[in-house]
Amino acid sequence: MDKQYKTNENKQYLIFAATILFLLVTIVVGAIVFRFYKLSVKGSSDVREYDKYYCLIADNHKSDFWQSVYDGALEAAKEENIYVDLLGNNLSGEYTTEELMKMAIAARPDAIMVSADESDTMTELINEAVWGGIPVVTLYGDNTRSDRLSFVGVGGYSIGKMYGKQVINVIKERRREDFIEAESFEERSHVKVVVVANSDTKDTGQNIIIPAMQDAIMEENATDAEFSISIMTVDNSNSFSVEESIRDIFMEEEVPDVIVCLNELSTVCAYQAVVDFNKVGEVNILGYYDSQDILTAIERGGIYATVSIDARQLGEYSIKALSDYYDLGNTSEYYLADVTLINQDNVNQFLTGEDEDEE
Repeated sequence: MDKQYKTNENKQYLIFAATILFLLVTIVVGAIVFRFYKLSVKGSSDVREYDKYYCLIADNHKSDFWQSVYDGALEAAKEENIYVDLLGNNLSGEYTTEELMKMAIAARPDAIMVSADESDTMTELINEAVWGGIPVVTLYGDNTRSDRLSFVGVGGYSIGKMYGKQVINVIKERRREDFIEAESFEERSHVKVVVVANSDTKDTGQNIIIPAMQDAIMEENATDAEFSISIMTVDNSNSFSVEESIRDIFMEEEVPDVIVCLNELSTVCAYQAVVDFNKVGEVNILGYYDSQDILTAIERGGIYATVSIDARQLGEYSIKALSDYYDLGNTSEYYLADVTLINQDNVNQFLTGEDEDEE
């Protein structure tokens, strides 16, 4: 019995040791790769030589949103002879934001721009970078407890207000239908609203958007009998879990009238579910971001409206924050990018604008 216990104990120890070794090797190899890449960017005679090397770290770097942010940062940085690397693009395998932060710190770039959250781990990593002489700008997602240099993001309160006004429009449409069809005034339709939120309760952005949306609805004198709001939390780091969670909504006996999505991924998944379950025109999607697919869905009536974030501006402001710091010794603590509501009334302007850009 003792011999078997010791054998199991030894196996657990070996597994633990192997895990630690794997993590250390991953970080060291990543650091070497980035250091080599940094030197090749700066020192090769075949490429342009840059004055500074910045790292941009995002939670979903392959999305249209973050690719647009990166394009904005890259374009602004080139004007100042700075190279920006979107970490993860040149690596095989998937890494978490925290793992990429560790690699970046080990590679010692001139600055780090990171899509942060309020977790203790992220606070420690940002502080480690800053105390090691690497300025950090939090981008889109903030970490208010850290020693980050600046936060570049969007006004969550304004976005919440936009969503709230769109919900009111849906309620007003139902009121008109009730006036025509209902036999009595008391038979008003009840608008059910579901907000698809990140399971990370420390996401400060969504924690501002949701209350602002509720305030905007109440300001329009909508009664409790006319609407209800519930929040469904999903793990947005996993596209499969988002898709499955949203599809579960349509399997319920009572499907919501409005689905509010707080990121690009949930918007696309919600639209696909509406199409698959033949609910176009019945379920109103309030989306996030303005990718070509989302704009086309608005034009076709599959998405009610979306909030457009000037993603390129986010990237540009991140470079500006760091440039001000290096040139002037200080910078603004907050930079807010522009947001615009896109619906049936103005979607063609954005589609035309994209077509012109592509040409």
